[in-house]
Amino acid sequence: MASATTEPTWLEERRREGASRADGLELPHPKAKGWEFTDLSELDLDAYAEGSASVAGLTERADDGLIVMPLGAAAETYPDLVSERLGTVVPGNDAFTARNEARWRDGVFVYVPAGARLAESLRLTIAGAAGDEVEWRALIVLGDGAEAEVWERYSSEGPGLFNGVVELIVGAGANLRYVCEQDVSDHAWMFATQRAELGRDANIDWVALGFGSARGKVRMETKLAGRGSSAKVTGAYAGTGIQHLDYDTTQEHAAPNTFSDLAFRGVLGGSSTAVWRGMIRVDKDAQQTDAFQESRNLLLSPKAHADAIPGLEIEADDVRCTHAAAVAQVDAEQLFYLRSRGFSEENAKRLVIDGFLQELVERSIEGPIRDALATALERRLSELLASA
Repeated sequence: MASATTEPTWLEERRREGASRADGLELPHPKAKGWEFTDLSELDLDAYAEGSASVAGLTERADDGLIVMPLGAAAETYPDLVSERLGTVVPGNDAFTARNEARWRDGVFVYVPAGARLAESLRLTIAGAAGDEVEWRALIVLGDGAEAEVWERYSSEGPGLFNGVVELIVGAGANLRYVCEQDVSDHAWMFATQRAELGRDANIDWVALGFGSARGKVRMETKLAGRGSSAKVTGAYAGTGIQHLDYDTTQEHAAPNTFSDLAFRGVLGGSSTAVWRGMIRVDKDAQQTDAFQESRNLLLSPKAHADAIPGLEIEADDVRCTHAAAVAQVDAEQLFYLRSRGFSEENAKRLVIDGFLQELVERSIEGPIRDALATALERRLSELLASA
């Protein structure tokens, strides 16, 4: 954690600019595009104390050009590396990103130089205390041909506010596997703005898990800026009680011969609600784009509700872009089939839901990340069934 007295001048100036923008920006209203389904009228930004997150799993290292350390410390120690990149992928042009620009104190900087590899997965848990506002900032940079795996898990206790900004910069021919799991308190607000920018022939395998929060919004954008770059984005959210989960995804194809594949699955019980809004955007020079997106939702309760809103904005003419969306109850015929073969109703329902989610696990290559993903989904499924 960096203190205000030791921050470099350039960062202090950025904070002042962020605070000025934040003061002049209002929270999105219900008629603002992308915010129609998430009501912020009860959000009081002044209701929470400016808190410091507890960060587990962050072991500093700086050798052979590879850097893993708190973002505040990196801003002091490696000012050129940080200042040239921070805020270039996620600009502070709305109320939440501007607020983060002004107020973040906790964060991580991961820098993997060209041709290098982060030997072990970086697994971070960022936790906030009850009543606190946590502003988290992550800057992950992979040089040309580099490789890394990073898993961030957000958690908290009781009422609070979590506002995170994540910037992912993937150099030419580099490979990044990034997982973000949000499991904050179901009494807390959760906001995140996350954006990846990919160079030529770069690849990202991005997994998003949404389990916690009472209300909020997660925005995920992938910009395929380099020819031949590719992105696989996999998401799963699971709500119960009166939770409201909101995911807004963008696949922006800005260069030719790029590929993206996005698949989200939602499981909702109780009176929970969710919205997924997806956009495939193809710029006019991004010929031979191949893009796909889908969102499928499974409702465990007649009071649960989901909205799935895919979208296309295509300016090029040599492309292949498709989308799909579905919302359904648990299949009664599948349950009947399993019950007729001796399964209890509870176990039959578990098998149906597990099969629905297993498709997401199979999208990930074998290894520690895939195993952890399967464990996280199984844990959340058990919580949902226990509360049903």
